[in-house]
Amino acid sequence: MTPEQVAEITEKLPADVEKVGVFATDDPYEIEHYVASVGLTAAQIHGAFDAERVRALAAEFGGKLKIIQTVAYAVDATDAEDREDTDDRFEWTLEKVFEEPAVWAVLIDAAKAGASGGLGVALDWAHVAEITRRAMRARGVHGSATAGDFGGRLNAENVGEAIAAFAPWGVDVASGVESAPGKKDPERLRAL
Repeated sequence: MTPEQVAEITEKLPADVEKVGVFATDDPYEIEHYVASVGLTAAQIHGAFDAERVRALAAEFGGKLKIIQTVAYAVDATDAEDREDTDDRFEWTLEKVFEEPAVWAVLIDAAKAGASGGLGVALDWAHVAEITRRAMRARGVHGSATAGDFGGRLNAENVGEAIAAFAPWGVDVASGVESAPGKKDPERLRAL
C-alpha cells in the first residue's frame, strides 16, 4: 500500500484502535517517516533486534509509539545440537528484548533458511512457549508480553492451541484467514 492509502484508512479509524505498521527495514528514518505521515500508533519491527534503533524510535515519538519487536525462532535445525543452539540463541535474544523498556511487546514468529514472516510454517508451540516463559522470568516480565503468529497459518482450527500454549495478549493472523494472498475471507475471519 502507498502511504496515502494507509493515511486514508488510519484517519477514519477510532482513536482507541491501534494502527500498526509492519516494517522489515533497518532504516529508522524510513520507519519514522511512515509512522508520522500515516498516523500509526505502533511499529512492528522485523529483523535483528537493535536496542539503539528501538530507543531512537521511542525517543523520536516521545515514548508514545508502541514498538513491537519480532523475534523469530528458526525451525530448520537438523539435529539435537542445532536445536540446542537455536534454543539458546532464541532465548538470549528474547532476554535482550524483554529487558529493553522501549519495547512494548514481542511478536514470536518462525524463521526458515534465514527468512521470517509469512512462511506459513508452524512452530512447536509448547516448546517455544516454554523458552519464552523462561526468558520472561529471567527478565522479571510478568503477564502477557507476547503476541504472534507463532509460526503462521493461524486459523479457526489451530488458534486455540497457540493461545493455550502462549497465553498472549493478541495474535497476528494473515494467510490462515485468506482466500487468496492478501485477500481476507469473511467466513474464515468469523470462524476465527
